[in-house]
Amino acid sequence: MRDGGDIIIGIDAGTSVIKAVAFDLAGRQLACASVRNVYVTGDDGSATQSLTQTWADCVSALKGLSEKLDGLPERTAALAVTAQGDGTWLVGADNRPVGDAWLWLDARAAPTVRRLAGRSEDRARFEATGTGLNTCQQGAQMAHMDRHRPELLDGSQVALHCKDWLYLNLTGIRATDPSEASFTFGNFRTRAYDDIAIESLGLAHRRNLLPEIIDGTQVLHPLSTDAARATGLLAGTPVSLGYVDMVMTALGAGVRTRSTNAACSTVGSTGVHMRAKPVDEVHLNAEGTGYVIALPVPGIVTQVQTNMGATLNIDWILRLAADLMADAGRQVAFSDLVGRIEHWLETTRPGALLYHPYISEAGERGPFVNANARAGFIGLSTRHGFPDMLRAVVEGLGMATRDCYAAMGAMPEELRLTGGAARSRALRGVLAASVDAPVRISDREEAGAAGAAMMAAVALGVYPAMDACIDEWVSPLLGQAEAPDPDLARHYDRLYPAYVAARQSLAPVWETLSDEHGHASPERDKTMAALDLADMTTPDDASRRSASHV
Repeated sequence: MRDGGDIIIGIDAGTSVIKAVAFDLAGRQLACASVRNVYVTGDDGSATQSLTQTWADCVSALKGLSEKLDGLPERTAALAVTAQGDGTWLVGADNRPVGDAWLWLDARAAPTVRRLAGRSEDRARFEATGTGLNTCQQGAQMAHMDRHRPELLDGSQVALHCKDWLYLNLTGIRATDPSEASFTFGNFRTRAYDDIAIESLGLAHRRNLLPEIIDGTQVLHPLSTDAARATGLLAGTPVSLGYVDMVMTALGAGVRTRSTNAACSTVGSTGVHMRAKPVDEVHLNAEGTGYVIALPVPGIVTQVQTNMGATLNIDWILRLAADLMADAGRQVAFSDLVGRIEHWLETTRPGALLYHPYISEAGERGPFVNANARAGFIGLSTRHGFPDMLRAVVEGLGMATRDCYAAMGAMPEELRLTGGAARSRALRGVLAASVDAPVRISDREEAGAAGAAMMAAVALGVYPAMDACIDEWVSPLLGQAEAPDPDLARHYDRLYPAYVAARQSLAPVWETLSDEHGHASPERDKTMAALDLADMTTPDDASRRSASHV
Protein backbone atom coordinates (compact mmCIF):
# COMPACT_ATOMS: atom_id res chain seq x y z
CA MET A 1 0.00 0.00 0.00
CA ARG A 2 1.21 3.50 -0.80
CA ASP A 3 2.39 5.28 2.35
CA GLY A 4 -0.36 7.58 3.52
CA GLY A 5 -2.85 6.24 1.01
CA ASP A 6 -6.36 6.19 2.46
CA ILE A 7 -8.46 6.03 -0.73
CA ILE A 8 -9.24 3.28 -3.23
CA ILE A 9 -10.66 4.39 -6.58
CA GLY A 10 -13.13 2.09 -8.30
CA ILE A 11 -13.64 2.62 -12.05
CA ASP A 12 -16.89 1.28 -13.52
CA ALA A 13 -17.15 1.75 -17.29
CA GLY A 14 -20.76 0.91 -18.14
CA THR A 15 -22.56 1.06 -21.45
CA SER A 16 -24.01 4.50 -20.74
CA VAL A 17 -21.73 6.04 -18.12
CA ILE A 18 -18.10 5.73 -17.05
CA LYS A 19 -17.68 6.40 -13.33
CA ALA A 20 -14.74 6.95 -11.04
CA VAL A 21 -15.70 6.47 -7.38
CA ALA A 22 -13.55 7.10 -4.31
CA PHE A 23 -13.89 4.94 -1.19
CA ASP A 24 -12.02 5.05 2.08
CA LEU A 25 -10.35 1.84 3.25
CA ALA A 26 -13.43 0.91 5.31
CA GLY A 27 -15.71 1.10 2.27
CA ARG A 28 -17.36 4.48 2.80
CA GLN A 29 -18.07 6.27 -0.47
CA LEU A 30 -16.41 9.69 -0.55
CA ALA A 31 -17.05 11.08 -4.03
CA CYS A 32 -18.06 10.10 -7.56
CA ALA A 33 -17.39 11.60 -10.99
CA SER A 34 -18.87 10.38 -14.25
CA VAL A 35 -18.67 10.90 -18.01
CA ARG A 36 -21.26 9.90 -20.59
CA ASN A 37 -20.23 6.93 -22.69
CA VAL A 38 -20.64 7.03 -26.46
CA TYR A 39 -21.30 4.19 -28.90
CA VAL A 40 -22.67 3.96 -32.43
CA THR A 41 -25.31 1.60 -33.84
CA GLY A 42 -25.86 0.72 -37.49
CA ASP A 43 -28.62 -0.67 -39.68
CA ASP A 44 -26.57 -3.86 -40.09
CA GLY A 45 -26.99 -4.67 -36.40
CA SER A 46 -23.63 -3.26 -35.43
CA ALA A 47 -22.94 -1.54 -32.11
CA THR A 48 -19.42 -0.20 -31.85
CA GLN A 49 -17.37 1.95 -29.53
CA SER A 50 -14.09 3.79 -30.02
CA LEU A 51 -11.32 2.35 -27.87
CA THR A 52 -9.41 5.64 -27.95
CA GLN A 53 -12.45 7.65 -26.85
CA THR A 54 -13.22 5.16 -24.07
CA TRP A 55 -9.79 5.63 -22.55
CA ALA A 56 -10.11 9.42 -22.93
CA ASP A 57 -13.45 9.34 -21.13
CA CYS A 58 -11.98 7.22 -18.35
CA VAL A 59 -9.22 9.80 -17.94
CA SER A 60 -11.84 12.56 -17.79
CA ALA A 61 -13.74 10.74 -15.04
CA LEU A 62 -10.55 10.34 -12.99
CA LYS A 63 -9.70 14.01 -13.43
CA GLY A 64 -13.23 14.93 -12.40
CA LEU A 65 -12.79 12.90 -9.23
CA SER A 66 -9.55 14.76 -8.49
CA GLU A 67 -11.48 18.03 -8.63
CA LYS A 68 -13.80 16.75 -5.89
CA LEU A 69 -11.16 15.45 -3.47
CA ASP A 70 -8.12 17.47 -2.42
CA GLY A 71 -4.83 15.63 -2.62
CA LEU A 72 -6.28 12.63 -4.44
CA PRO A 73 -3.00 11.54 -6.14
CA GLU A 74 -1.11 11.34 -2.85
CA ARG A 75 -4.06 9.80 -1.00
CA THR A 76 -4.77 7.03 -3.54
CA ALA A 77 -3.68 3.65 -2.24
CA ALA A 78 -4.88 1.78 -5.35
CA LEU A 79 -7.18 1.82 -8.35
CA ALA A 80 -9.44 -0.98 -9.54
CA VAL A 81 -11.34 -1.25 -12.82
CA THR A 82 -14.46 -3.06 -13.98
CA ALA A 83 -16.62 -2.48 -17.03
CA GLN A 84 -19.45 -3.61 -19.27
CA GLY A 85 -19.16 -7.28 -20.13
CA ASP A 86 -18.80 -9.29 -23.31
CA GLY A 87 -17.94 -7.62 -26.61
CA THR A 88 -14.65 -7.72 -28.49
CA TRP A 89 -11.93 -5.10 -28.12
CA LEU A 90 -9.12 -5.93 -30.54
CA VAL A 91 -5.62 -4.55 -30.04
CA GLY A 92 -2.67 -4.80 -32.41
CA ALA A 93 0.96 -3.75 -32.57
CA ASP A 94 2.14 -1.10 -30.11
CA ASN A 95 -1.16 -1.56 -28.24
CA ARG A 96 -3.07 0.31 -30.92
CA PRO A 97 -6.77 -0.45 -31.50
CA VAL A 98 -7.72 -2.59 -34.48
CA GLY A 99 -10.87 -0.70 -35.40
CA ASP A 100 -13.70 0.02 -32.99
CA ALA A 101 -14.88 -2.45 -30.38
CA TRP A 102 -17.86 -4.70 -31.03
CA LEU A 103 -20.11 -4.23 -27.98
CA TRP A 104 -22.39 -6.72 -26.27
CA LEU A 105 -25.20 -4.94 -28.18
CA ASP A 106 -23.75 -5.95 -31.56
CA ALA A 107 -26.03 -8.42 -33.37
CA ARG A 108 -23.87 -9.18 -36.42
CA ALA A 109 -22.82 -12.58 -35.07
CA ALA A 110 -26.43 -13.86 -35.08
CA PRO A 111 -25.98 -16.21 -38.09
CA THR A 112 -22.84 -17.65 -36.51
CA VAL A 113 -24.59 -18.22 -33.19
CA ARG A 114 -27.39 -20.03 -35.00
CA ARG A 115 -24.88 -22.22 -36.79
CA LEU A 116 -22.80 -23.04 -33.72
CA ALA A 117 -25.73 -23.49 -31.33
CA GLY A 118 -27.21 -26.15 -33.59
CA ARG A 119 -24.13 -28.39 -33.36
CA SER A 120 -23.72 -31.22 -30.84
CA GLU A 121 -20.40 -29.74 -29.73
CA ASP A 122 -22.17 -26.73 -28.23
CA ARG A 123 -23.50 -28.76 -25.29
CA ALA A 124 -19.94 -29.70 -24.39
CA ARG A 125 -19.01 -26.02 -24.52
CA PHE A 126 -21.99 -25.21 -22.28
CA GLU A 127 -20.99 -27.91 -19.79
CA ALA A 128 -17.53 -26.34 -19.55
CA THR A 129 -18.46 -22.65 -19.44
CA GLY A 130 -21.92 -22.91 -17.88
CA THR A 131 -22.96 -20.18 -20.32
CA GLY A 132 -25.47 -20.24 -23.15
CA LEU A 133 -24.12 -19.07 -26.49
CA ASN A 134 -25.36 -15.66 -27.63
CA THR A 135 -24.49 -12.81 -29.95
CA CYS A 136 -23.04 -10.53 -27.30
CA GLN A 137 -20.18 -12.83 -26.34
CA GLN A 138 -16.63 -12.39 -27.49
CA GLY A 139 -16.41 -16.05 -28.52
CA ALA A 140 -19.37 -15.80 -30.87
CA GLN A 141 -18.17 -12.48 -32.25
CA MET A 142 -14.65 -13.75 -32.89
CA ALA A 143 -16.03 -16.88 -34.57
CA HIS A 144 -18.09 -14.62 -36.83
CA MET A 145 -15.11 -12.41 -37.57
CA ASP A 146 -12.97 -15.44 -38.34
CA ARG A 147 -15.38 -16.50 -41.09
CA HIS A 148 -16.54 -13.13 -42.41
CA ARG A 149 -13.96 -10.52 -41.34
CA PRO A 150 -10.69 -12.46 -40.86
CA GLU A 151 -8.58 -9.37 -41.53
CA LEU A 152 -9.67 -7.98 -38.14
CA LEU A 153 -8.22 -10.96 -36.29
CA ASP A 154 -5.22 -11.22 -38.62
CA GLY A 155 -4.25 -7.66 -37.68
CA SER A 156 -4.69 -8.22 -33.93
CA GLN A 157 -2.30 -9.36 -31.25
CA VAL A 158 -4.78 -9.69 -28.40
CA ALA A 159 -8.56 -9.79 -27.90
CA LEU A 160 -9.66 -7.88 -24.82
CA HIS A 161 -12.83 -6.77 -23.06
CA CYS A 162 -13.62 -3.18 -22.06
CA LYS A 163 -12.09 -3.35 -18.57
CA ASP A 164 -9.06 -5.16 -19.99
CA TRP A 165 -8.51 -2.32 -22.48
CA LEU A 166 -8.63 0.24 -19.67
CA TYR A 167 -6.26 -1.89 -17.59
CA LEU A 168 -3.86 -2.02 -20.54
CA ASN A 169 -3.89 1.77 -20.73
CA LEU A 170 -3.43 2.09 -16.96
CA THR A 171 -0.60 -0.43 -16.62
CA GLY A 172 0.70 -1.49 -20.03
CA ILE A 173 -0.29 -5.09 -19.22
CA ARG A 174 -2.38 -7.22 -21.60
CA ALA A 175 -4.60 -9.41 -19.42
CA THR A 176 -8.13 -10.48 -18.63
CA ASP A 177 -9.80 -11.74 -15.47
CA PRO A 178 -11.07 -15.22 -14.49
CA SER A 179 -14.75 -14.30 -14.80
CA GLU A 180 -14.93 -13.26 -18.46
CA ALA A 181 -12.22 -15.72 -19.50
CA SER A 182 -14.04 -18.72 -18.07
CA PHE A 183 -17.60 -17.96 -19.18
CA THR A 184 -16.43 -17.25 -22.73
CA PHE A 185 -13.50 -19.57 -23.49
CA GLY A 186 -12.94 -21.54 -20.32
CA ASN A 187 -14.20 -23.74 -17.55
CA PHE A 188 -15.87 -22.22 -14.49
CA ARG A 189 -14.48 -25.02 -12.33
CA THR A 190 -10.84 -24.26 -13.13
CA ARG A 191 -11.11 -20.55 -14.02
CA ALA A 192 -8.77 -21.28 -16.92
CA TYR A 193 -9.06 -21.58 -20.69
CA ASP A 194 -10.59 -24.83 -21.89
CA ASP A 195 -9.67 -26.60 -25.14
CA ILE A 196 -13.20 -27.94 -25.61
CA ALA A 197 -14.76 -24.49 -25.30
CA ILE A 198 -12.28 -22.91 -27.70
CA GLU A 199 -12.48 -25.71 -30.27
CA SER A 200 -16.28 -25.78 -30.21
CA LEU A 201 -16.19 -22.17 -31.43
CA GLY A 202 -13.75 -23.07 -34.21
CA LEU A 203 -11.11 -20.78 -32.73
CA ALA A 204 -8.25 -23.13 -31.83
CA HIS A 205 -6.09 -21.43 -34.47
CA ARG A 206 -6.83 -18.04 -32.84
CA ARG A 207 -5.88 -19.08 -29.31
CA ASN A 208 -2.82 -16.82 -29.48
CA LEU A 209 -5.18 -13.85 -29.23
CA LEU A 210 -6.40 -14.81 -25.75
CA PRO A 211 -4.59 -12.83 -23.04
CA GLU A 212 -3.11 -13.98 -19.75
CA ILE A 213 -5.65 -14.49 -16.96
CA ILE A 214 -4.90 -12.64 -13.71
CA ASP A 215 -6.87 -12.29 -10.48
CA GLY A 216 -7.01 -8.74 -9.17
CA THR A 217 -7.27 -9.91 -5.56
CA GLN A 218 -3.81 -11.46 -5.89
CA VAL A 219 -1.99 -9.51 -8.61
CA LEU A 220 -1.41 -5.76 -8.84
CA HIS A 221 0.46 -3.84 -11.51
CA PRO A 222 1.79 -0.28 -11.14
CA LEU A 223 0.21 2.71 -12.84
CA SER A 224 2.43 3.47 -15.81
CA THR A 225 4.24 6.73 -16.34
CA ASP A 226 2.12 7.53 -19.39
CA ALA A 227 -1.13 6.83 -17.49
CA ALA A 228 0.04 8.92 -14.56
CA ARG A 229 0.78 11.80 -16.87
CA ALA A 230 -2.67 11.51 -18.45
CA THR A 231 -4.69 11.12 -15.25
CA GLY A 232 -2.69 13.27 -12.83
CA LEU A 233 -2.30 10.32 -10.45
CA LEU A 234 1.08 9.10 -9.23
CA ALA A 235 3.12 6.65 -11.27
CA GLY A 236 3.52 3.34 -9.47
CA THR A 237 0.09 3.47 -7.79
CA PRO A 238 -1.13 -0.18 -7.62
CA VAL A 239 -3.90 -1.13 -10.06
CA SER A 240 -6.24 -4.12 -9.72
CA LEU A 241 -8.07 -5.74 -12.64
CA GLY A 242 -11.61 -6.39 -11.47
CA TYR A 243 -14.06 -9.03 -12.60
CA VAL A 244 -16.90 -8.24 -15.04
CA ASP A 245 -19.22 -5.53 -13.74
CA MET A 246 -22.20 -7.86 -13.30
CA VAL A 247 -20.52 -9.79 -10.52
CA MET A 248 -18.81 -6.70 -9.13
CA THR A 249 -22.25 -5.13 -8.69
CA ALA A 250 -23.62 -8.30 -7.11
CA LEU A 251 -20.62 -8.50 -4.78
CA GLY A 252 -21.06 -4.89 -3.69
CA ALA A 253 -24.82 -5.37 -3.25
CA GLY A 254 -24.53 -8.47 -1.08
CA VAL A 255 -24.80 -11.57 -3.25
CA ARG A 256 -22.45 -13.22 -0.77
CA THR A 257 -22.00 -12.72 2.95
CA ARG A 258 -20.18 -14.91 5.40
CA SER A 259 -23.36 -16.48 6.78
CA THR A 260 -25.02 -17.34 3.47
CA ASN A 261 -24.63 -17.42 -0.27
CA ALA A 262 -27.68 -15.33 -1.06
CA ALA A 263 -29.33 -14.39 -4.31
CA CYS A 264 -29.28 -10.91 -5.81
CA SER A 265 -31.90 -9.57 -8.21
CA THR A 266 -31.72 -6.28 -10.05
CA VAL A 267 -35.21 -5.08 -10.90
CA GLY A 268 -34.82 -2.42 -13.56
CA SER A 269 -36.02 -2.24 -17.15
CA THR A 270 -34.78 -5.83 -17.36
CA GLY A 271 -34.48 -8.33 -14.54
CA VAL A 272 -31.18 -9.93 -13.54
CA HIS A 273 -31.14 -12.82 -11.11
CA MET A 274 -27.92 -14.18 -9.61
CA ARG A 275 -27.06 -16.88 -7.12
CA ALA A 276 -23.74 -17.30 -5.36
CA LYS A 277 -22.89 -20.92 -4.71
CA PRO A 278 -19.99 -23.36 -4.48
CA VAL A 279 -18.82 -24.75 -7.80
CA ASP A 280 -20.01 -28.26 -7.00
CA GLU A 281 -23.57 -27.00 -6.41
CA VAL A 282 -23.99 -25.41 -9.86
CA HIS A 283 -27.12 -26.65 -11.64
CA LEU A 284 -26.86 -26.52 -15.45
CA ASN A 285 -30.30 -26.50 -17.07
CA ALA A 286 -31.32 -28.63 -20.02
CA GLU A 287 -32.13 -25.56 -22.13
CA GLY A 288 -28.50 -24.43 -22.06
CA THR A 289 -29.33 -20.86 -20.98
CA GLY A 290 -27.83 -18.44 -18.49
CA TYR A 291 -24.30 -17.72 -17.31
CA VAL A 292 -21.95 -19.10 -14.69
CA ILE A 293 -19.53 -16.38 -13.62
CA ALA A 294 -16.71 -16.65 -11.09
CA LEU A 295 -16.71 -14.48 -7.98
CA PRO A 296 -13.41 -13.24 -6.50
CA VAL A 297 -13.87 -15.81 -3.73
CA PRO A 298 -12.12 -19.20 -4.07
CA GLY A 299 -14.53 -21.94 -5.12
CA ILE A 300 -17.56 -19.62 -5.36
CA VAL A 301 -19.36 -18.68 -8.58
CA THR A 302 -22.55 -16.88 -9.52
CA GLN A 303 -25.22 -18.41 -11.68
CA VAL A 304 -27.18 -15.88 -13.71
CA GLN A 305 -30.52 -15.83 -15.49
CA THR A 306 -32.13 -12.72 -16.93
CA ASN A 307 -35.63 -11.86 -18.10
CA MET A 308 -35.95 -9.32 -20.89
CA GLY A 309 -38.67 -7.16 -19.38
CA ALA A 310 -39.13 -6.28 -15.71
CA THR A 311 -40.37 -2.76 -14.92
CA LEU A 312 -40.94 -2.27 -18.65
CA ASN A 313 -44.20 -4.13 -18.00
CA ILE A 314 -45.29 -1.69 -15.30
CA ASP A 315 -44.38 1.24 -17.52
CA TRP A 316 -46.52 -0.25 -20.29
CA ILE A 317 -49.69 -0.77 -18.29
CA LEU A 318 -49.49 2.65 -16.62
CA ARG A 319 -48.90 4.35 -19.99
CA LEU A 320 -51.90 2.48 -21.33
CA ALA A 321 -54.07 3.92 -18.57
CA ALA A 322 -52.66 7.42 -19.06
CA ASP A 323 -53.27 7.30 -22.81
CA LEU A 324 -56.87 6.15 -22.37
CA MET A 325 -57.57 8.98 -19.94
CA ALA A 326 -55.94 11.48 -22.28
CA ASP A 327 -58.16 10.28 -25.14
CA ALA A 328 -61.17 10.95 -22.90
CA GLY A 329 -59.97 14.52 -22.37
CA ARG A 330 -58.43 14.09 -18.94
CA GLN A 331 -54.71 14.47 -18.74
CA VAL A 332 -53.09 12.63 -15.88
CA ALA A 333 -49.48 12.83 -14.78
CA PHE A 334 -47.63 9.54 -14.97
CA SER A 335 -46.36 10.15 -11.43
CA ASP A 336 -49.95 10.26 -10.17
CA LEU A 337 -50.54 6.75 -11.48
CA VAL A 338 -47.27 5.53 -10.00
CA GLY A 339 -48.38 6.86 -6.63
CA ARG A 340 -51.46 4.63 -6.73
CA ILE A 341 -49.61 1.35 -7.27
CA GLU A 342 -49.30 0.56 -3.58
CA HIS A 343 -53.03 1.22 -3.07
CA TRP A 344 -54.02 -0.99 -6.00
CA LEU A 345 -51.90 -3.84 -4.71
CA GLU A 346 -53.36 -3.53 -1.23
CA THR A 347 -56.99 -3.56 -2.40
CA THR A 348 -56.90 -6.45 -4.90
CA ARG A 349 -56.97 -10.19 -4.50
CA PRO A 350 -53.66 -12.04 -5.03
CA GLY A 351 -53.39 -14.37 -7.97
CA ALA A 352 -56.72 -13.48 -9.56
CA LEU A 353 -55.03 -13.45 -12.98
CA LEU A 354 -51.92 -14.87 -14.59
CA TYR A 355 -49.64 -12.54 -16.54
CA HIS A 356 -46.51 -13.45 -18.49
CA PRO A 357 -44.24 -10.36 -18.54
CA TYR A 358 -42.77 -10.84 -22.03
CA ILE A 359 -43.59 -7.28 -23.09
CA SER A 360 -40.31 -6.65 -24.91
CA GLU A 361 -40.36 -6.72 -28.72
CA ALA A 362 -37.25 -8.89 -28.40
CA GLY A 363 -39.19 -11.69 -26.72
CA GLU A 364 -37.61 -13.56 -23.81
CA ARG A 365 -34.12 -14.81 -22.98
CA GLY A 366 -34.36 -16.32 -19.49
CA PRO A 367 -34.81 -18.96 -18.39
CA PHE A 368 -35.84 -19.85 -21.95
CA VAL A 369 -34.99 -18.17 -25.25
CA ASN A 370 -37.81 -17.31 -27.63
CA ALA A 371 -37.77 -14.12 -29.70
CA ASN A 372 -41.49 -14.58 -30.40
CA ALA A 373 -42.59 -14.73 -26.74
CA ARG A 374 -45.15 -12.08 -25.87
CA ALA A 375 -46.94 -10.84 -22.77
CA GLY A 376 -50.51 -11.78 -22.00
CA PHE A 377 -53.20 -12.17 -19.35
CA ILE A 378 -54.93 -15.45 -18.54
CA GLY A 379 -58.17 -15.68 -16.58
CA LEU A 380 -59.87 -12.37 -17.39
CA SER A 381 -63.59 -12.04 -16.75
CA THR A 382 -66.08 -9.20 -16.42
CA ARG A 383 -65.39 -8.94 -12.69
CA HIS A 384 -61.78 -7.88 -13.24
CA GLY A 385 -60.80 -4.23 -13.45
CA PHE A 386 -57.63 -2.25 -14.05
CA PRO A 387 -56.30 -2.70 -10.48
CA ASP A 388 -56.54 -6.49 -10.90
CA MET A 389 -54.57 -6.26 -14.13
CA LEU A 390 -51.95 -4.02 -12.52
CA ARG A 391 -51.56 -6.50 -9.68
CA ALA A 392 -51.22 -9.36 -12.17
CA VAL A 393 -48.41 -7.49 -13.95
CA VAL A 394 -46.49 -7.06 -10.69
CA GLU A 395 -47.10 -10.69 -9.77
CA GLY A 396 -45.89 -11.67 -13.23
CA LEU A 397 -42.53 -10.12 -12.34
CA GLY A 398 -42.50 -12.29 -9.23
CA MET A 399 -43.30 -15.42 -11.24
CA ALA A 400 -40.59 -14.56 -13.78
CA THR A 401 -38.10 -14.13 -10.95
CA ARG A 402 -39.03 -17.53 -9.54
CA ASP A 403 -38.82 -19.05 -13.04
CA CYS A 404 -35.25 -17.78 -13.39
CA TYR A 405 -34.17 -19.07 -9.98
CA ALA A 406 -35.85 -22.43 -10.61
CA ALA A 407 -33.60 -22.86 -13.65
CA MET A 408 -30.62 -22.60 -11.29
CA GLY A 409 -31.84 -25.16 -8.75
CA ALA A 410 -33.55 -24.63 -5.41
CA MET A 411 -34.97 -21.28 -4.33
CA PRO A 412 -32.55 -18.95 -2.50
CA GLU A 413 -32.48 -18.70 1.28
CA GLU A 414 -32.43 -14.92 1.03
CA LEU A 415 -32.88 -12.39 -1.76
CA ARG A 416 -30.97 -9.10 -1.96
CA LEU A 417 -32.58 -6.50 -4.23
CA THR A 418 -31.09 -3.67 -6.24
CA GLY A 419 -32.63 -1.33 -8.79
CA GLY A 420 -35.09 1.50 -8.34
CA ALA A 421 -38.09 -0.84 -8.11
CA ALA A 422 -36.69 -2.28 -4.89
CA ARG A 423 -37.88 0.91 -3.18
CA SER A 424 -41.48 -0.32 -3.45
CA ARG A 425 -42.42 -2.21 -0.31
CA ALA A 426 -45.37 -3.85 -2.08
CA LEU A 427 -43.16 -5.11 -4.91
CA ARG A 428 -40.63 -6.41 -2.39
CA GLY A 429 -43.46 -8.30 -0.72
CA VAL A 430 -44.50 -9.92 -4.00
CA LEU A 431 -40.92 -10.92 -4.81
CA ALA A 432 -40.34 -12.30 -1.31
CA ALA A 433 -43.50 -14.41 -1.49
CA SER A 434 -42.75 -15.56 -5.04
CA VAL A 435 -39.45 -17.15 -4.02
CA ASP A 436 -40.59 -17.73 -0.40
CA ALA A 437 -37.49 -16.06 1.02
CA PRO A 438 -36.81 -12.89 3.01
CA VAL A 439 -35.58 -9.88 1.05
CA ARG A 440 -33.07 -7.16 1.89
CA ILE A 441 -32.00 -4.00 0.13
CA SER A 442 -28.60 -2.34 0.34
CA ASP A 443 -27.76 1.31 0.91
CA ARG A 444 -24.69 1.00 -1.32
CA GLU A 445 -24.88 3.66 -4.04
CA GLU A 446 -22.24 2.50 -6.53
CA ALA A 447 -22.12 -1.26 -6.05
CA GLY A 448 -20.13 -2.02 -9.22
CA ALA A 449 -17.28 0.36 -8.43
CA ALA A 450 -17.39 -0.83 -4.81
CA GLY A 451 -17.01 -4.47 -5.84
CA ALA A 452 -13.91 -3.61 -7.88
CA ALA A 453 -12.47 -1.52 -5.05
CA MET A 454 -13.02 -4.43 -2.67
CA MET A 455 -10.75 -6.55 -4.84
CA ALA A 456 -8.02 -3.93 -4.56
CA ALA A 457 -8.51 -3.77 -0.78
CA VAL A 458 -7.88 -7.51 -0.53
CA ALA A 459 -4.89 -7.33 -2.89
CA LEU A 460 -3.36 -4.54 -0.79
CA GLY A 461 -3.68 -6.63 2.36
CA VAL A 462 -6.19 -4.30 4.02
CA TYR A 463 -8.21 -7.49 4.51
CA PRO A 464 -6.84 -11.04 4.65
CA ALA A 465 -9.60 -12.41 2.40
CA MET A 466 -12.72 -11.25 0.55
CA ASP A 467 -15.10 -12.49 3.25
CA ALA A 468 -13.45 -10.17 5.77
CA CYS A 469 -13.85 -7.26 3.34
CA ILE A 470 -17.51 -8.17 2.82
CA ASP A 471 -18.01 -8.05 6.59
CA GLU A 472 -17.10 -4.34 6.61
CA TRP A 473 -17.95 -3.08 3.13
CA VAL A 474 -21.23 -4.91 2.48
CA SER A 475 -22.97 -6.46 5.48
CA PRO A 476 -23.46 -3.24 7.50
CA LEU A 477 -25.24 -1.61 4.55
CA LEU A 478 -27.86 -4.33 4.20
CA GLY A 479 -31.26 -3.42 5.55
CA GLN A 480 -33.41 -5.54 7.81
CA ALA A 481 -34.69 -8.79 6.35
CA GLU A 482 -38.34 -8.57 5.29
CA ALA A 483 -39.95 -11.99 5.68
CA PRO A 484 -42.45 -13.22 3.08
CA ASP A 485 -46.12 -13.38 3.95
CA PRO A 486 -46.64 -17.13 4.50
CA ASP A 487 -50.18 -17.18 3.10
CA LEU A 488 -49.11 -15.25 0.00
CA ALA A 489 -46.10 -17.56 -0.43
CA ARG A 490 -48.34 -20.65 -0.32
CA HIS A 491 -50.70 -19.04 -2.82
CA TYR A 492 -47.88 -18.30 -5.28
CA ASP A 493 -46.49 -21.79 -4.76
CA ARG A 494 -49.77 -23.19 -6.06
CA LEU A 495 -49.90 -20.66 -8.90
CA TYR A 496 -46.38 -21.15 -10.24
CA PRO A 497 -46.89 -24.54 -11.97
CA ALA A 498 -49.79 -23.02 -13.94
CA TYR A 499 -47.57 -20.08 -14.91
CA VAL A 500 -44.93 -22.45 -16.33
CA ALA A 501 -47.43 -24.75 -18.03
CA ALA A 502 -49.08 -21.78 -19.72
CA ARG A 503 -45.90 -20.26 -21.07
CA GLN A 504 -44.78 -23.66 -22.39
CA SER A 505 -48.09 -24.29 -24.15
CA LEU A 506 -48.18 -20.79 -25.66
CA ALA A 507 -45.01 -21.23 -27.75
CA PRO A 508 -46.84 -22.32 -30.93
CA VAL A 509 -49.34 -19.50 -30.46
CA TRP A 510 -46.53 -16.95 -30.29
CA GLU A 511 -45.01 -18.42 -33.44
CA THR A 512 -48.30 -18.19 -35.32
CA LEU A 513 -48.79 -14.58 -34.25
CA SER A 514 -45.27 -13.72 -35.29
CA ASP A 515 -45.74 -15.30 -38.73
CA GLU A 516 -49.10 -13.60 -39.19
CA HIS A 517 -47.77 -10.15 -38.37
CA GLY A 518 -44.49 -10.55 -40.20
CA HIS A 519 -42.36 -10.19 -37.10
CA ALA A 520 -40.57 -13.51 -37.34
CA SER A 521 -36.85 -13.28 -37.88
CA PRO A 522 -34.79 -16.44 -38.35
CA GLU A 523 -31.75 -14.67 -36.95
CA ARG A 524 -33.39 -13.65 -33.70
CA ASP A 525 -34.56 -16.91 -32.15
CA LYS A 526 -31.86 -18.53 -30.02
CA THR A 527 -29.73 -15.40 -30.41
CA MET A 528 -31.84 -13.05 -28.32
CA ALA A 529 -30.14 -14.37 -25.21
CA ALA A 530 -27.84 -11.37 -25.64
CA LEU A 531 -27.37 -9.89 -22.20
CA ASP A 532 -26.84 -6.32 -21.10
CA LEU A 533 -23.97 -7.11 -18.72
CA ALA A 534 -23.62 -3.50 -17.94
CA ASP A 535 -26.97 -1.78 -17.76
CA MET A 536 -28.90 -4.66 -16.27
CA THR A 537 -26.69 -4.93 -13.24
CA THR A 538 -26.16 -1.35 -12.27
CA PRO A 539 -29.30 0.51 -13.33
CA ASP A 540 -27.86 3.51 -15.10
CA ASP A 541 -29.85 6.01 -17.12
CA ALA A 542 -32.16 3.73 -19.10
CA SER A 543 -33.11 1.37 -16.30
CA ARG A 544 -33.16 4.09 -13.67
CA ARG A 545 -35.79 5.92 -15.69
CA SER A 546 -37.95 2.82 -15.69
CA ALA A 547 -37.18 1.47 -12.23
CA SER A 548 -37.63 4.81 -10.53
CA HIS A 549 -41.30 4.82 -11.50
CA VAL A 550 -42.15 2.03 -9.08
